[in-house]
Amino acid sequence: MRRPVSLRLLSFVFFLVFAAALVPCAGAYQSNSGTVSGTITDPSGALVPNATVEIANHVTGYKRTATTDSTGQFRFYNVPFNPYRVTVTMQGFATTIKSVNVDSIVPVVTPIKLGVAETSTTVTVESGADLIENDSTFHTDVDRSTIDRMPVESQSSSLSSIVTLSSPGVAADSNGLFHGMGDHAENSFSIDGQPITDQQSKVFSNQVPSDAIQSLEVIGGAPPAEFGDKTSLVIKATTRSGQGVTTPHGSIAFDYGTFGTTSLDATLAYGGQNWGNFVAVSGLNTGRFLDGPEFQTLHDKGNQQNIFDRIDYQFKDADSIHTNLQYTRSWFQTPNSFDTSNVFDQFGNSVGAADQRSKIETYNIAPTWTHIINENTVANIGAYIRRDGYNYIPSNNPLADLGPIQQETVQQYRTLTNTGAHADLTWSKGIHNVKAGILYQQTFLRENLHTGLVDPALNAPCVDADGNPVNGFTDPAQCAAANLTANDAFNPVLLPYDLTRGGQNYFWHGQTDVKQLALYVQDQITKGNWLLNLGIRGDLYNGLAVQRMVEPRVGISYNIKKTNTVLRVSYARVQETPFNENLVLSVNGCYDPVIQGIFQTLGVCTPAPFNPGMRNEFHAGFQQAFSKHLVVSAEYIWKYTHNAYDFSVFGATPITFPIAWKNSKIPGFALRANVPETHGISAFVVMSSVASRFFLPQLGGVGATPGTPGTNFPFRIDHDERFNQTAHIQYALPFRKSTWLGFNWRYDSGLVAGATPCYNVTDPNSGCAGFSFDAIGNPLTINGQPAISLSSFTADQQFQAGLACGGVRATPTSALPDICAASQLTSSLLHIPAANTGNDDHNPPRVQPRSLFDLAIGEDNLFHGDKRKVGLRLTAVNVTNKYALYNFLSTFSGTHYVTPRAFTGEVSFSF
Repeated sequence: MRRPVSLRLLSFVFFLVFAAALVPCAGAYQSNSGTVSGTITDPSGALVPNATVEIANHVTGYKRTATTDSTGQFRFYNVPFNPYRVTVTMQGFATTIKSVNVDSIVPVVTPIKLGVAETSTTVTVESGADLIENDSTFHTDVDRSTIDRMPVESQSSSLSSIVTLSSPGVAADSNGLFHGMGDHAENSFSIDGQPITDQQSKVFSNQVPSDAIQSLEVIGGAPPAEFGDKTSLVIKATTRSGQGVTTPHGSIAFDYGTFGTTSLDATLAYGGQNWGNFVAVSGLNTGRFLDGPEFQTLHDKGNQQNIFDRIDYQFKDADSIHTNLQYTRSWFQTPNSFDTSNVFDQFGNSVGAADQRSKIETYNIAPTWTHIINENTVANIGAYIRRDGYNYIPSNNPLADLGPIQQETVQQYRTLTNTGAHADLTWSKGIHNVKAGILYQQTFLRENLHTGLVDPALNAPCVDADGNPVNGFTDPAQCAAANLTANDAFNPVLLPYDLTRGGQNYFWHGQTDVKQLALYVQDQITKGNWLLNLGIRGDLYNGLAVQRMVEPRVGISYNIKKTNTVLRVSYARVQETPFNENLVLSVNGCYDPVIQGIFQTLGVCTPAPFNPGMRNEFHAGFQQAFSKHLVVSAEYIWKYTHNAYDFSVFGATPITFPIAWKNSKIPGFALRANVPETHGISAFVVMSSVASRFFLPQLGGVGATPGTPGTNFPFRIDHDERFNQTAHIQYALPFRKSTWLGFNWRYDSGLVAGATPCYNVTDPNSGCAGFSFDAIGNPLTINGQPAISLSSFTADQQFQAGLACGGVRATPTSALPDICAASQLTSSLLHIPAANTGNDDHNPPRVQPRSLFDLAIGEDNLFHGDKRKVGLRLTAVNVTNKYALYNFLSTFSGTHYVTPRAFTGEVSFSF
């Protein structure tokens, strides 16, 4: 389909403007940070060399120092967007403080004149004024000082852990997956201005290592016009740089801990005033790489190797280049349950334990060029290529892949290659801060799938008198001679690919290219106490569907300086694009007769295209400082989305693909309170309550039922959580600042667990019905009282759910009775609604609430070194060894337990 003339013309004009701006000399710059420079003079105007200059933000903990050169100049590179205080000290002069605001890539130049010591020119500010930002967008800032001392649960996806713990509105899920502001993983990263909108959980991809991160800005409010694609949570990451580090600085750390986990990490920063290089290298080997379906670790080894390199080079004052390079490889086993630790074929012979594995290789190249046109205008142009190669490997004996939730063996190799180019122009003068940009990206999807049936009952030609599948037959014509009945559900198309009947694997290939073009312009207008953020964005999505959308964005904030209060409201219209992982399978799989047959063993397989979603979202919030020691920021959100995205699974395998529901409504609130560092203590609390209400029918992807009547009931999707909060505190000893403690308390009220057995025979919008009726449709009872069927669960699944009937608990090998009285069925791990009260919208079953406590204790300078320091650290995750679930038989991800208590010791050397 051709683009409209107006859109093609606008694209051409944008490229001409940026090309003209860059003709004098191309330069590189990143979009998430700026520079602060200036000249220090004395009262007579003479230059002051060797003065100490400090730039700091007391809320985030960011702090850097520099010394003026022989010309009295100082410069800070790679400064994240935020307000700062610049403090200048020099013997014989009064300490002088000046406030600066870094809100764009336009360099901030701030000359400072010192006063003599007898006449102090120190600038004093109102109490708490330094703690607030006059910003219409709700966001959270996290600096390296917090990252370094925060105990995190997952070394292989530490960036996700940091975001989950430090940002309000984030529901924690297994394996580094997190759900921002009520949506299913509709998150995106902006790494030094490079957009990454594909899945970043460690079962999908490899993340940028947290060792490479200088600071994070996590946007949970209405996204500005420069952000699109997936915007429920936008994580702007600024990486570490070696520019200005004139003597080599770095560290080497060795870790050893529970589950035989070992890791070796090294960083090195070095450069000059015009160049810099930062390198982070790490290796990890562990006996528990993923969160498994058992609290006990079974078949869960994994390893990861990572290298990240950031190169900066400044040709001259107006021109510089910045390049990020990354390569990461991870290999890991799919954790087993007790059910899959010893699998039997249809004849009762043991075929051993399941041995499914994955390997993911990721590389990323992202150069960015910049040219400073004048003191108010900067042009940026960049390109990137990022590739994930995902290889899912089945057991050596494919029959060992059979399990309670898996009926097919599957091998997959898919690649997701994201390429793009972007350019933007920033102009900052007076009350205006304008940014206009263009982004074109093309994502190449290649999906290769080998699959075959390993469950003999899945496509049996013959059944007995009770309708039960019978082994040993390959043709319905054989049934009558054996006094059996031909199976009406038998599909002859699948017979050649039934490995239990002499078949072989079926191969399927799908591919497509997803092309996206975005144009945007935004202006942040500051007038007195008011801030107005106006923007508009245009998106063209051309994948397996085509959609164009114009998206206005607006935000207003007002700073009540007398009370240190900021009030804000904002609105955004956003185009939400489908997940790319197995997108072709989801859209086109049902056109293939074999793939269609496999899907139809579970339900409907109707081809249904994906159209990007359209969201309207409204935000209102405030920020309030209390004295100098506390600042609170809170936000109310309301989002309504047409075509709301989720994941489903291929047949009954671990391979996932995207689907779309009719719409979603997501209201809720998020709050963060910060206590800036005082006497060695700093802390923050984040909390949120966000409802994730989705509405039938399913409109896109395999399983779509767009024409089915009576399917418009709302339901709480499996990442819905009533309430969650994290409290984090750091403390450095007053008499020895290098000795410190970091502590987390994470509370989760529990995700929805729709597979929980429960009883309801009166409500049509209740998943409990599947456990409440007998084979002929009569309500289940015991002595006239409501009863619940447990026959669909194995003994181990009942044990995983913590079920007990009449006080008798299930074990991995001993199941409960097939029917249990509703009043007698309890669970230590799941919340089971009372009889006839379960409702998929208002009272769904959930995982039980949990509190997890993590602790880190460290000494950064054991031998009191000056330039070379030896450090020790001990981290304890889940200190109380809480026995709890993330989820139970989730459609998307299955059953996963939280990490058992784990200790990690570290010895480090820094220079």
